[in-house]
Amino acid sequence: MTKNKKQKDTENGQVDIQTPETELTPEERIAELEIEIAELKDKYIRSMAEFENFRNRSNREKADWIKLSTQKLALKVCDVLDNLERALEQVDEEAKEDKLIKGFVLIEQQLRKVLESENVRKIEALGSEFDPALHEALAHIPSDEEENIITAVIQNGYMSHDVVIRPAKVAVSSGQAIENNNNNNESTLEE
Repeated sequence: MTKNKKQKDTENGQVDIQTPETELTPEERIAELEIEIAELKDKYIRSMAEFENFRNRSNREKADWIKLSTQKLALKVCDVLDNLERALEQVDEEAKEDKLIKGFVLIEQQLRKVLESENVRKIEALGSEFDPALHEALAHIPSDEEENIITAVIQNGYMSHDVVIRPAKVAVSSGQAIENNNNNNESTLEE
């Protein structure tokens, strides 16, 4: 628009170009300014809503990023904790009174507390029913347990904020040991 000309929308959608010769009445000018104010207010409200959405999305992404980095570090600590736990399982009962072994037990407890403070917890699997959301079956073995019961934990699993960061690697009972014993007993009775 030039300084000499103004555009005005008419009711039928056509643009009316007004020149300075046709002055607007104060009422028309007020109506025109009210429309302009309403449009600017609408743009302002939309901009504020978009900015609020952007801020919320940024905060969510930042929180997710922090959780992800915590989970990566936690997994590395979990590996160390698992190895320390395996080493302590090999210690004889007599040697558990040794000060060095007691120190290692305290370190294990401290590592576990550090993980718990970051909401990382071990998945208790032994003796529970197999759940593919929490466990990864590496083997099906015959045992005296019912079918789909975890009989051995090969590698501990961990959760962070109710999200599995590493599934427990387990051996699951096929329940065949009971069946095989029954079949063997039946076959010897028949002979």
